[in-house]
Amino acid sequence: MFPFNLFSGKRRYSSARQNAGNKGVRPFMPEESEGEEHPLDPDLSRNLEEVARRFPDWPDFIVFRFVSGSDQVPAALLYLDGLTDKKAINDNILQPMMSSQQGNSPTRFPEPTIGDVRRAHNWQKLEYAIMTGDCVLLLDGCAHAVVYNTSGWPQRSITDPQLESSLKGAHQGFVETAAQNLALLRRYLPNKELRIHKTIIGKRGKTTLFILYLADVAHPDVLEELRSRLDKIDVDAVINTGEVAEYIEDNPYSPFPQFILTERPDSAASQLLQGRYVVIVDRSPSVIIAPSTFISLFQSVDDYSSRWMIASFIRLLRFLAFFIALLLPAVYISFISYNYEVIPLQLFLSIAESRERVPFPPLLEAMLMEIMLEMMREAGIRLPASVGQTIGIVGGIVVGQAAVQAGVVSNIMVIVVASTAIASFILPSYDMGTAVRLLRFPMMIMASLFGVVGIVIGFMTILIHLMSLESLGTPYGSPLAPVRWSDMKDTFVRFPLWSMVQRPKSARPIQDKRVGRSRPRGDG
Repeated sequence: MFPFNLFSGKRRYSSARQNAGNKGVRPFMPEESEGEEHPLDPDLSRNLEEVARRFPDWPDFIVFRFVSGSDQVPAALLYLDGLTDKKAINDNILQPMMSSQQGNSPTRFPEPTIGDVRRAHNWQKLEYAIMTGDCVLLLDGCAHAVVYNTSGWPQRSITDPQLESSLKGAHQGFVETAAQNLALLRRYLPNKELRIHKTIIGKRGKTTLFILYLADVAHPDVLEELRSRLDKIDVDAVINTGEVAEYIEDNPYSPFPQFILTERPDSAASQLLQGRYVVIVDRSPSVIIAPSTFISLFQSVDDYSSRWMIASFIRLLRFLAFFIALLLPAVYISFISYNYEVIPLQLFLSIAESRERVPFPPLLEAMLMEIMLEMMREAGIRLPASVGQTIGIVGGIVVGQAAVQAGVVSNIMVIVVASTAIASFILPSYDMGTAVRLLRFPMMIMASLFGVVGIVIGFMTILIHLMSLESLGTPYGSPLAPVRWSDMKDTFVRFPLWSMVQRPKSARPIQDKRVGRSRPRGDG
C-alpha cells in the first residue's frame, strides 16, 4: 500500500461539481459537441471542474487525487469503479509513479509498467476512454491526459454454446467480450493474413465492431460494401448482433435470415476459410457471417467432423424436415377440404372417424393447435431450464390428450402438429426455423382457399422470393440460382473433403483453390 500522506484522498469529486452547478453550467450532452473538439486545460483544477460538470451525479465515478514524483506534482486518476481493474491501477500505475524518484514535467509523464498507453488531447476522447473502462491520468501543467487500458468489467467464462450444440465439435462458445472472441478466432487461424478492421457505431452508447477476414482469400468489394453499410448506421446505440444484422441486410421485409449468426468459433473460422467475413459485436455472444446463402443455413459444423456418407444423410434429412415443417399442415388442410380423393380409402375412413366430433373446419383446427404449440414453445424458453422442458412435455401431452377427448381437435391433427414441431427443431439455424414457423401460417391459409393449387402458388412465390434475395450483393439462392456446378459438392449432400478442392463461389473468394487439399493415401 502507499503512504497516506502522498494522497489527498480517494473520493467522489463533489465540491467542483457543486461549484460548476452554482455557475449555472448545463450538464454535458454528447450530441451538443458532435464534430467539435474541446482541448484540455494545462491547469489541473480547471480540468477537475470540467470533469465535475461533464460527469454529474455519477456515484461510481472516482477521482483519485495524489502527488507524483520527487517534484510532488499534483495529479488525478479518473475511472469508473465497476469497469476497471483496480489491482492493475494500483500495481501498474500508482506504485511506479509513487516510487519514482524522477521528477515529472508537463511534457513527460512517468512510465508505468502497463501496455496499451495512449494520449487524449480533448474531452471527447477522454470521456469515451472513461466510459469504456479505461483509466485516465491528469497531471498539473500538462494539456493532455494519458489513457491506460485497465478495463476489468464483469464477464462470464467461456462455456458451451447454448443454441448450437455439437457432438464432435469444440465446446467453446463466444462470450460478451470482443477481445476474448478475437482471441478464440486467432487460436483457430494463427495466420498473418487474418486482418481485423475496427469501427465504432452509435451516438450515445458507442459499440465497437470488428470485421475479420483473410486478406488473400476474401473479395475486397464485399469488404467495401460491408463497411459502407456499417458506416451508414446512425442510431443512439446497438445492443446485440441481431440489431446490426437488421440494419445492414439487403431486404428488411424478407422472413428469411440473410446473414448467419453463430455462437461457435469453429464455425466462424470455417466460414473465414471459405472467403467470408465475420463481424464481432462487442457485448454480444454471437457474430455475423456474411455473405450467406440459403444452403449455408443448413450446414452444421458436425457435417465436417463425421464421415461424408453419414453427413450427407443427415443433411438430406434437414432438407426433408424443412419441407415437412413448411408444408405438412397445409397439405393436410388441402387433402381434407378439397382433394380428399387422393387419400386411400382406409386412411380416409380413419380420418373421418377421428373428425366426427370436431366442430371446427380444418383451417381453424390447425390454427388452434399451431398457436397453442407456439405458446408452449415460448413458455418453455422463458421458464428456467430445469422447469421449461418438463412444462413443455407435460403441457403438450396433457393439453393434446384433453383436446382430443373433448372433441376440440382430431387425433390426426395432433400427429400432424407434433410432426411439424419435430421437423422444425431439426433445422440447425434458429433464424431459419423461425422463418419456417412464420411461413407455415400463410401456406395453411392458401391451402384452405385453393387446395393443392394454393400450396403450389404459395411455394412458387417463396421460391421466386428466395431467388431474388441477395446477401451483400451475393445471390441468396446460389449455387442453385444461379447454378454453379462446382459448388454442388457441398449442398444437399457433402462429398469427401479431399474432393472439395475449390472454395464455394457464393463466398466470392479471390483465391479459388483450397491450399493443401489432396487425396488420401491408398486411393487408387
